[in-house]
Amino acid sequence: MSSTLRPGPDLDLVQQLRARVRQMESGGLREPMPMHPALRGLVRMHPGSSYRTDSTSLAVALLAGPSAQGTWTAVVGVDDLGLEAAAELGLDLSRTLLVPDPGSHWAEVTAALLDVTGVLLLRPPARVDAHTASRIAARLRKRSAALVVQGDWPQCEAQVGLVRQQWQGLGQGHGHLRARQVEIAVRHGSGPPVHGTVTLPGTEPPRILGARQIRLLREVG
Repeated sequence: MSSTLRPGPDLDLVQQLRARVRQMESGGLREPMPMHPALRGLVRMHPGSSYRTDSTSLAVALLAGPSAQGTWTAVVGVDDLGLEAAAELGLDLSRTLLVPDPGSHWAEVTAALLDVTGVLLLRPPARVDAHTASRIAARLRKRSAALVVQGDWPQCEAQVGLVRQQWQGLGQGHGHLRARQVEIAVRHGSGPPVHGTVTLPGTEPPRILGARQIRLLREVG
């Protein structure tokens, strides 16, 4: 009599996600989140809040600060994300869940991922109504997570916009892109924007290389 062995779940990852859930339920994530070194002093992210940006690079940089400190992150609806460029910005891909094409169920997918991640990047496929935004905002507060939206969003703590950028490392027809000097504008509420210049890694963003399945969500639940 023979039997077929099937690979079991990654127990270490499952335990990490369960610990994240317990930490959120205990209300232990109320302090400001770690920020990418380039964004410190310009942007502060707080659990339970949402932030809007018009740049994929800035969105990933917002995720990279918490990610570098061990926070689980997720990226939903960004089907052209360059994984190599994201890793250069500091995003820990081993702790990042990717759902490039959530389809019409993007809101449900986002809500589910907010249960097990600390920061989530969302690119909505369509215009977001106030009711959907309110439901996700309630989930953010309950789970002490932060949301970064690339695109329009009815409610946000701050808007982080790309004003201009300059590539560094190219000579007269030769050389390699090494970094970008980026001017950004950060606006909180209706107040005037605060401008700053930061330097980000500058490799050209490749197309997405693959997608991590969200099987772990079922195992945690």
